[in-house]
Amino acid sequence: MNNVTAVLARFLVDSRLEDIPAGVRHEAARAIVNWSGCAVGGAGHETITRALAAIAPFQGPPQATVFGRSERLDAPHAALLNGMSSHLLDFDDTHARAVHPSAPVLPALFAFAEWHRISGAELLHAFVLGVEAECRIGLSVFPEHHDLGWHITGTAGVFGAAAAIGKLLGLSAQQMTWALGIAATQAAGLQEVFGSMSKSLHPGRAAQNGFMAAMLARQGFTSSEQAIEGKRGFGRVLSTRFDANTITAELGQHYELSQNMYKPYACGLVVHAVIDACIALREQHALRPEQIEHIKLIVSPRTLQMTNHPTPSTGLEGKFSVFHVAAAAIVFGTIGETQFSDDCVLDARVLAVRQRITVTVDEALSRTQATVRLHLTDGRAIEHRVEHALGTIGRPMSDRDLDTKFHGLTDEVLGAGPSGELLDLCWSVATLADAGSIARAAARPSPSA
Repeated sequence: MNNVTAVLARFLVDSRLEDIPAGVRHEAARAIVNWSGCAVGGAGHETITRALAAIAPFQGPPQATVFGRSERLDAPHAALLNGMSSHLLDFDDTHARAVHPSAPVLPALFAFAEWHRISGAELLHAFVLGVEAECRIGLSVFPEHHDLGWHITGTAGVFGAAAAIGKLLGLSAQQMTWALGIAATQAAGLQEVFGSMSKSLHPGRAAQNGFMAAMLARQGFTSSEQAIEGKRGFGRVLSTRFDANTITAELGQHYELSQNMYKPYACGLVVHAVIDACIALREQHALRPEQIEHIKLIVSPRTLQMTNHPTPSTGLEGKFSVFHVAAAAIVFGTIGETQFSDDCVLDARVLAVRQRITVTVDEALSRTQATVRLHLTDGRAIEHRVEHALGTIGRPMSDRDLDTKFHGLTDEVLGAGPSGELLDLCWSVATLADAGSIARAAARPSPSA
């Protein structure tokens, strides 16, 4: 197809809120709950503090909230920081096949909502469309794009932010086509930086750049009208395989947000099945680490590709080590943000278990499946296989599960009362007259207040 960018732009412009199925709207509210919790929970990380210090000399007027903090920034910089904080714990949502949908799109939308008043229904509609654009474009180059080393949340996420903000601005089809083209030429994000602060920069910059792509397009700032499908466009330059039909097939009939998944553990989805299996074995057999002679992890090719890091030395590196998550799950029986601290990664008990782990790849396994086999000092061999990791489409987290996760991320930052008020606002987003009220409720009181 030679006019993919234009077809997608026309769909985004013509879409009406009443076209969106009720189930997809509810999934959007679930995503907003999950994303808001992640943004608040990640706001105190030194990554955000360092980023704020770096941009301090260049801040514009205080237009928008930095979730979980007292600072207010100009809208584009607020989008940047909230995109970073919502992703840096690796606790944000993930599409069943590709991108992390919310982290590049919602930061742009909430920054816009505080700068220019919109209703919750308008924000929800724009969010669904932004996710649709980023996921379809991401899937059109997946998995080859990923295999080349690109981080698809950054590269595809910028389209989502541009589409969402473009919808709120009421762009024409021509302007939306330009906005997607401006987004395309800013697509970036390298897997080489995984395990460092720079990984969270990807959705942050995608949110900021997508925001500005739509603003530029509104002013008549032009771009290629085939920036996605052109000979030197996004699809053909950033992948060895590009399927344009993925972007346009069943537009308006199937929504990618229905394939969204939420994480119970603050790390990459590819190790969640291993965590589930280790915790299950520990609980079922009342195991202590000293009873285990050897641990064999049987995982998917993608799991080992992304997390083959036997000797992590920092908490961020631990998130990308299947060796660390398995050892920590065995030692502590749980995996929370504490297990991704520097102290935990260097804990002598965790190190001792980690040294007893070997990993084998099974080509037949998906990234949400795994088998863990333990050889015990008394001669027994026990194992547990996970077909669907907790939080995946086959075994989803409930609304109540998301509430529990939200409170775990926000209560210590905001206080239990304000945290509950923010949660209520997120669930009721579709009825809010002012979507910016969610962002304002997510602000941490100033120390001097």
